[in-house]
Amino acid sequence: MNPTIAKFYKPSWVKFALNIWPPFWGAGICIESISDDFREVKVKLKLRWWNKNANRTQYGGSIFSLTDPVYALMLMGILGEEYYVWDKQASINFIKPGQTDLYADFIISQDQLDTILRDTATGEKHFPEFMTYVKDEEGNIVSEVQRKLYVRKKPKYREQVA
Repeated sequence: MNPTIAKFYKPSWVKFALNIWPPFWGAGICIESISDDFREVKVKLKLRWWNKNANRTQYGGSIFSLTDPVYALMLMGILGEEYYVWDKQASINFIKPGQTDLYADFIISQDQLDTILRDTATGEKHFPEFMTYVKDEEGNIVSEVQRKLYVRKKPKYREQVA
């Protein structure tokens, strides 16, 4: 993360920026909340006439987009400017049609964070994986999305190996 951006990288700012970001806004994606420590994010995908597919249900691309930058942005907020964080790989399993607004909760546990910090301390690449369950208004799982990230400590912040 750019040091200038790091100064402004606060949950309220990230929420505001994503909610006016055209790809999210146009798809009907809304960040409902981001915890102060960036470890929990709640997202909603509104069902609108322009994001329905030919079967009048949620467009699969919008469901996939709902999860796109979230874990990377969370880790950027947690790890700060000392790390490179990118999305690396993702897959989606559509389980049932989304006929209502959809919701997803993103959580990074302390165990996951400890593993990332330990495995990247000396500059090694780490590829954490996260699973997100997208649910309808009744709490039924509509899809599951697996995301793999790339995380690496920047050279000037790495621990020296003896």
